[in-house]
Amino acid sequence: MFNEEFQLDAPIRWGMVGGGRGSEIGYSHRAAAQRDRLFTFVAAALDLDAERGRDFGTKLGLAPERCYPDYKTLFAEEAKREDGIQAVSIATPNSTHYEIAKAALEAGLHVICEKPATIHVEDALELKALAEKQNKMLAVMYGYTGFQMVHQAREMVRRGDIGAVRVIQMSFAHGFHNTEIEKNSPGAKWRMNPEVSGPSFIIGDCGTHPFYMAGMITGLKVKSLMCSRQSFIESRAPLEDNAHVLFQFEGGAVGTLWASAINSGSMHQQKVRIVGEKASLEWWDEYPNQLRYEVQGEPVRILERGMGYLHNDDPGVSANRQGGGHAEGFFESWANLYHRYALAIDAYNRNDKAFLESHWYPDIDGGIDGVKMVNACVKSADNGAVWVDYD
Repeated sequence: MFNEEFQLDAPIRWGMVGGGRGSEIGYSHRAAAQRDRLFTFVAAALDLDAERGRDFGTKLGLAPERCYPDYKTLFAEEAKREDGIQAVSIATPNSTHYEIAKAALEAGLHVICEKPATIHVEDALELKALAEKQNKMLAVMYGYTGFQMVHQAREMVRRGDIGAVRVIQMSFAHGFHNTEIEKNSPGAKWRMNPEVSGPSFIIGDCGTHPFYMAGMITGLKVKSLMCSRQSFIESRAPLEDNAHVLFQFEGGAVGTLWASAINSGSMHQQKVRIVGEKASLEWWDEYPNQLRYEVQGEPVRILERGMGYLHNDDPGVSANRQGGGHAEGFFESWANLYHRYALAIDAYNRNDKAFLESHWYPDIDGGIDGVKMVNACVKSADNGAVWVDYD
């Protein structure tokens, strides 16, 4: 059960770039970071419109002088203060992640970045090297991986409960963009602009989530892939709103990914199914407190969060904020991740390398893998849906 009494010696002074008024994800970051009192929100550059950002920031409780017009001013001015920020979350469009994360690391800050980490693989690798040089945490926000039953699936695979992994089925196929909603939605509009979102829309925006989760659960690495992508709303071309990907993993396992924004009638359809030689596991984000466990020749078992039969010696499995039977959801998953980020930041500050070696959180390696996957899919699809090597 979650220990509400746990605290760091002092909360981490935390800021944001992006996530201003009307942001689809800004509130999620702020709610998660402050949930356990491990971060305190003290400064931000929330909006391209400086006055609007200042107005919004002060209404969130920030001091007016710490509501900055841009990230460069934020980092420069906070560095002058004894009580300046120690960490920053980046919740801006894709094309800006690299330059902001680089500036933050150079300013000596720990960084939590929205996915994708960058547009280009070489930029993500550069950020990793810079974070190592600066001895700072560089995390990527794969927000669904804080759910306890995702960690239960990982532990079951690790402990051999399903045997060797043979097949991975992944999907994130919603229907909310089955019409040209970007005409009236600023949040959708930039996602469908290749100058801002990069070379992919739905693979990068949604497909990377189950892809990262599957890798986290199984530990398998991609050997090669083949991708077919479509723009059913023609104005979105060259970016796709639907894609199918085939994977070959090292060791012989295979997999599929369906990423879609035009799956009419679907809410999310984010699922990860792991097929082993003895049994299968399936997690669905619309029912995040449950995990299907299917042993060949036996009735299906629905494993429930918060129960004693789970692998509760794993901290990710036992991170329950309510007892079993009570629904936990999206905000709890994010709060669990921010809790892990805080512990990692504290360990970096204390130079506790032993702790960091065993402490899991979505780090830059997962971010690099996601960027590789997106770029390999684009390369495959744009060359006639051919098989391409992953590295």
